[in-house]
Amino acid sequence: MSISRQNLSIVIVTFKSEAVIHECIKSIDKGIKIIVIENSNNLQFKDELEATYNNVSCELSYDNSGMGAGNNIGIKKAETDFVLILNPDVILEKLTIEELIKASQKISNFAIFAPISSNINYPNYKLDNNKKIIIKTDYPFKVKSVDGFAMLFNKKKLDKIIDEDYFDENFFMYLENDDLCKRIIDANEDIYIAPASKIKHLGAKAVDVKYKNEIEFARNWHWIWSKFYFNKKHYGYSKAFTQGLPKCLSSLIKYFFYFLIKNKIKKRIYLNRALGFFNAAINKKSWYRPNISF
Repeated sequence: MSISRQNLSIVIVTFKSEAVIHECIKSIDKGIKIIVIENSNNLQFKDELEATYNNVSCELSYDNSGMGAGNNIGIKKAETDFVLILNPDVILEKLTIEELIKASQKISNFAIFAPISSNINYPNYKLDNNKKIIIKTDYPFKVKSVDGFAMLFNKKKLDKIIDEDYFDENFFMYLENDDLCKRIIDANEDIYIAPASKIKHLGAKAVDVKYKNEIEFARNWHWIWSKFYFNKKHYGYSKAFTQGLPKCLSSLIKYFFYFLIKNKIKKRIYLNRALGFFNAAINKKSWYRPNISF
């Protein structure tokens, strides 16, 4: 089954995203239903979006539970067979959706389709064994995984192979998309990139820049925690520990260095890296949250 505008919904998970969300929504065809999941209790944000855009509905989660958990809520709410998840700092080009539709007509069997990042220096996909591909045509090509800021799901296909939630909600930030893609590939299903369908990802702009330090602290904690959890889940505790320990020790050395020279920001960053590893190693959940009031 190929994609159509009538059978497509878009899910966007937001948190303190007022600075970028409008540009994202305005880049989307007005005839496509958009479901925004706001990871807070910001009723003013919900009311503003729904009053401004006829094709947007917004649901408040009342809890900052992460991108994966927010996307799971939106995917379940979607009544269409195809769901495109986007980060709020993604901007679609004029023909992004049209080219995704064309690409789906060329491939009869797919679990995930993704547009391609317009920044060729930062591809939004990975190939087996880190191979590189030279894109010569607009024909879709298979990949090992795609970045989570733009993924289109074939729900009929995925509902048959995934019994639980699409995204593992143990991940708060980072690698939830890699985990999902690995489960799909392990189930012998296919993930494709549509090279003619392009998007612009602003990168690390989803949350208002005035919270940049708190977000940076959270990123460093969760990147290490998520890497450990991903490796433990798929390859075992020993691999997770041995791969993560050198980074933890390096982070502690850097923490003490920045402590001595009184650089508070860098000191906190490297302490959080070490603490992310420690919490994962003792099997604690990804509890850390940025210190931002709702």
